[in-house]
Amino acid sequence: MTQATALRRGWTTGSCATAAAKAAWALLMIDDCPDPVTITLPGGGEAAFSLDGSGRDGDTAWARIVKDAGDDPDVTHGALITATVARASTGSGIIFRAGSGVGTITQPGLPLPPGEPAINPVPRTMIRTALEQITPGASDAIVTISIADGEELAKRTLNARLGILGGLSVLGTTGIVIPYSCSAWIHSIHRGVDVARALNLPHIAGSTGSTSEKSIRSLYTLPDPALIEMGDFAGGFLKYLHRHPVPRLTIAGGLAKMTKLAQGHLDLHSSRTLADPQALAPIAAPLGLTDAQLYRLAKAQTIAQGYTALGDDRLGSLIAQRAAETARDTLADPECQLDVVIFDRQGALIGRSTLL
Repeated sequence: MTQATALRRGWTTGSCATAAAKAAWALLMIDDCPDPVTITLPGGGEAAFSLDGSGRDGDTAWARIVKDAGDDPDVTHGALITATVARASTGSGIIFRAGSGVGTITQPGLPLPPGEPAINPVPRTMIRTALEQITPGASDAIVTISIADGEELAKRTLNARLGILGGLSVLGTTGIVIPYSCSAWIHSIHRGVDVARALNLPHIAGSTGSTSEKSIRSLYTLPDPALIEMGDFAGGFLKYLHRHPVPRLTIAGGLAKMTKLAQGHLDLHSSRTLADPQALAPIAAPLGLTDAQLYRLAKAQTIAQGYTALGDDRLGSLIAQRAAETARDTLADPECQLDVVIFDRQGALIGRSTLL
């Protein structure tokens, strides 16, 4: 038997940017560029980073680090993150700028106002701390963070929908990437809700994938900021909305995932919850199932097979209704109107709950 190997942790873009900024600032201010460079993490402890390059040009200096996301499937794994620093006028503090490949915030609702570079508050604090370690009490600096190919990589994220244009965000709350924690996705869900609320959108929709998202956009004529790609994180999405309410919510997804939700599951990932075709029998009970239908359902190996075996178009809406009841219980917000809509793999509407 092969023994399982522990997944390797990695570093956030915020940690990499901090290390690069500290190395560049040391080169500029004390003419000594540490390699490896050690930074302090938000939760305490330290981390050391090897440089991929550094240099000085008159009144500016730069340092570059290759991001290592460990075993996490992070789009920025291997990205080149560069910090360029320059002195600022006395009393200016630290001024942050977006270099090539780092986005700029254009919509309200995010932790920073429109017009600011998408360098999140925790990485900003980390960078301030790192520069103070080099020049205590005298860290007036202009810090520009760049990410090679960041604008292209950002197309694989939800940044554009959040109103972050021109590149990636510099993220991180702990400085550490935990493999398969999906923290970046959950972060995007939360920020998507924040943006929708800041824009006072009356109706948002959480979808499990691209097909359901495209279909729900068309069904309700929703703008991009109203569309939240919740993926498998129905529970996390609903619990965040409980604390940050909206007037109306739609959950949209395919047959299997919405059946899981109808069963009471809030984590819809295939590796964590099973789509049990036998769960269709109690949901379909109001249809008055025949012995033949029950026999065919007992033979079904998947939700799709079970749905086809029962052969009743009303089943989709019964699943949607039960899923909506699960969502309502989790959301626990009587002021929010909620419904669930189910689409097939081609995007055709096959089930719809009433508005709860």
